[in-house]
Amino acid sequence: MTKKSIYLFEPTYKNSKKILTDLQQLFEDIGYKIADSSDTADIIASIGADGAFLQAIRKSDFRDDCLYIGIGVEDRNHMYVDFNYHNLAEIREVFETMNFETRQYPIIEVKVNDNQPNYCLNEFTIRSNLVRTIMMDIYIDDFLFEHFNGDGLVISTPTGSTGYNKSLGGAVIDPLVKAMQVTELGSVNNNNHRTLGTSFLLSKKRPITLVIDNSIEYYPIMSMDNEALSVQNTEKISVKLSDHSINTIKLTNNTFWHKTQRNFL
Repeated sequence: MTKKSIYLFEPTYKNSKKILTDLQQLFEDIGYKIADSSDTADIIASIGADGAFLQAIRKSDFRDDCLYIGIGVEDRNHMYVDFNYHNLAEIREVFETMNFETRQYPIIEVKVNDNQPNYCLNEFTIRSNLVRTIMMDIYIDDFLFEHFNGDGLVISTPTGSTGYNKSLGGAVIDPLVKAMQVTELGSVNNNNHRTLGTSFLLSKKRPITLVIDNSIEYYPIMSMDNEALSVQNTEKISVKLSDHSINTIKLTNNTFWHKTQRNFL
């Protein structure tokens, strides 16, 4: 029987060498092979907070044929991280007994102009880099839904709905709902400009297209999760739920709603 392999996404903490050594030893003791690359590993483990988890997924190209897990280092709650380095006994028990299920988290596909698509697990954001609002036409499918004028937009996944989206008054969405949420940033609503004025959900079958007003050189600032997206001469942005998803671990006492309660209530 071929050993399963695990790749440890190296931490950047003060004691990172000891942390990495301890985790390597633990997984080797329970029969896992330590992979040298994330390309072929069966499990990719981030070490750190949610930001490290997002980086591990991005740097491994959002693989849909492996399992992602998060191992925290600090004594705090997270939305993506299920384990903690200071409780190695729990990690050992879970992976020795394989007492877990796999859950799938949807991801968003973003295509700027005719460039190759980019992906994100949390959210895509767009804002003007000028000290003024940005105007763009919003199409749902091929239907012109509204002429937007405001600071920008946040388009989030269900798991990303607890982040930037929530701080803007957007809803928290169960990851079992395959949808993306569109939330406004400081929209202008007066006799000349009118937007929906609230966040809304789009199913997987409904892509959204943002056509930037080219009468002004906005040079919009765009971000995917915790990284900036640099594209010059942005004219059109197409966003949809991807056909792919990422696989993460599901523990009986650590569902999405357990994590939401611990982080916010």
